[in-house]
Amino acid sequence: MGKAAVVRAFGEICAALAVLNAEVDGAGVEPFSAADPLAGVAAGCLDILAGAREVEAGFAGLKARAAVGYAESADVVAGPDVPVRAREMAVAAEIGCVLALGPRAASSFLTASHAVVATLPLTLSALQAGVISWGHAVVMADETACLDAAGAAALEAHFLDPGAADPARGCPVGALPAHRFKAKARTWRERHHAESIEARHANGVAERRVEFRADQDGMAWLSAYLPADQALAGWNRLTATARGLQGPGEGRTLTQLRADTFADAILTNGTGASDTRASGSRGLTEGASGSSCGGAGASGSSTGGVGAVRDRVLSPVRAQVLVTVPVFSLLGLTDEPAVLDGYGPVPPSMARELVASGAGSFYRVLVDPRDGAPLEIGRTSYRVTGPMRAWLRMRDGKCPFPGCSNNSLDNDADHILAWAKGGTTGISNLGQPCPKHHKLRHATGWKPTPATKNEPPGWTSPTGRHYQSEHQDWEPPRWPPGWSSGFFKGERYLSRGQNMTDEEMVPKELRVARERSVLEEALLKHLVS
Repeated sequence: MGKAAVVRAFGEICAALAVLNAEVDGAGVEPFSAADPLAGVAAGCLDILAGAREVEAGFAGLKARAAVGYAESADVVAGPDVPVRAREMAVAAEIGCVLALGPRAASSFLTASHAVVATLPLTLSALQAGVISWGHAVVMADETACLDAAGAAALEAHFLDPGAADPARGCPVGALPAHRFKAKARTWRERHHAESIEARHANGVAERRVEFRADQDGMAWLSAYLPADQALAGWNRLTATARGLQGPGEGRTLTQLRADTFADAILTNGTGASDTRASGSRGLTEGASGSSCGGAGASGSSTGGVGAVRDRVLSPVRAQVLVTVPVFSLLGLTDEPAVLDGYGPVPPSMARELVASGAGSFYRVLVDPRDGAPLEIGRTSYRVTGPMRAWLRMRDGKCPFPGCSNNSLDNDADHILAWAKGGTTGISNLGQPCPKHHKLRHATGWKPTPATKNEPPGWTSPTGRHYQSEHQDWEPPRWPPGWSSGFFKGERYLSRGQNMTDEEMVPKELRVARERSVLEEALLKHLVS
C-alpha cells in the first residue's frame, strides 16, 4: 500500500471537500430543506461547521502523530554520532519547511506533538475523536509540562474522563474555547501542583519585568510581568480612571481612555493636559488599590506619577475584587491557593495581605472546610454591592455566555424570566451577562436557560441549539496535617442546643488561633454560629 494508499486517501478527502463546498453554495444534489430552502442552507452550514471542526481535530491528531513518527525515524537514521541538539534542529527545520512554519513555531509544534502523543493518552484520544481541538491539546501539554506523570494523568482525567473521581463540572472541555479551558486548567493545576504555590510565586516575582514589542502601523506593545495583585489592581485603577473621564463631551472610547491614562502615568507626573482638557476631569478612585498603573514600580513603592494620579478628583467608580480564601489558608495552617476574582489562583500569603492590609477594593470570601462552598462575604461588600450580586459573582465568576471572559466587575444582573412575566428576584432566576451579551439577549433570539443557586444559566441560540455555560470547579479545601474533615461533622461544633458555651464549642486549635488577628476572630465567630 504505502505511498499509493496515502495518495488515494487524500484524493478521496479532496473529493469530499468538493462535495461539501457545493453544499455550502446551495448547489448540492438535494436541498437541505424543500419546504424552506434558505433556512435549510443556514442549518446545513452549521452542520458542516460542526463536522469540519471534528475533522480538523482528527487531522491535528494525525499531524501530531506524523511529526513524532518522523522525528523518531529521523533520529534512528541520523545515528548516535550526530549530537542530540543538531538532530533536534534538523527535525524541526524539516517539519517547519513542510508545514511552512518558522523555526520557533516548528519547534513549539514538535514539542507539543511529542507531549500529546507520548504522555497524554486521553488528550490524544479526544483529539482523534474530534472531541477537542488542537488548541485544547496545546493547553493540556502546556499545563502538564511541569507536572510529574501522576499529576499530568490526574489533570487529564479531571477534564477528559467522565468517570474520574472528581470530573470537571459544566460544559465539556471541547465546548469551551481553548483560552477558557486554559483558565480552568491553570486553576486546577495551581491547586494540585506538588510544589507549593508560595515557592513558585517567589520564583515568578524574581522574574518580574517590563517588555517592549514592535507592532504594525507605527505602534508597539509595552507590557509588564507583575505579581497578580499588582497587575489586577493596576488594570482596575486604569479602568476606574477611564470611566471617570467619560462624559458627554468626551469622544474617546473606554479602551482609548485607559491607554491614554496609562501613557500619562508613565510619561508624565500623571497630570497630562489631555485628561483635564478633554474631559474635565474626573480622576482615579482611591478604592481601586494602591498599586501603580500597569505595574510601574513592581516593588510596590510609590512613584511621582502614582502620587500625582492619586491627587486627582476622586471618581464615583469603585472597583471591587473578591478574594476567595480557604479557611485554613487564612489561618496560615495550609498553603492552599486562594482565588483572585478576574485572575485565578494566587498564593495565600497574597490573599491574607490583601484582606488584612485594608486594600479598599478587595473583599474576602471564606470557603467552608467541609465542602468548599462559600461561607460568607465580608461585611463591606454586602453594603457596597448587596448579597445577591456578590453571590452571583461567586456562582458564575464571569459572564456566563459560552466563551466570554468578561469578569464580574463589569457585568449586569439580569432576570432570566422577566419580572413582568412573573420572574422572581432570586439567585436561581438571575444571570450576570456582560453588557455585550446582555444586549444580545434582548436584541436577538439568544435566550438564557434556567439557572440554579450553584450553576449559571446556559444559552439557547436562535436556531434552537443549546450551549452549556462554564461552571466553576469548587473543591473542598485541604485539611492541615493531623486534622480530620470529621472534626466539624458532629453537632458539638455546629449546634447551640447542647447547653455549651461558645468557648466549649470551639476546638482548642481554633481558640489559640483566634488570638492571631481580627480576621481570624471573625472566622471563628462564624464557625460557631
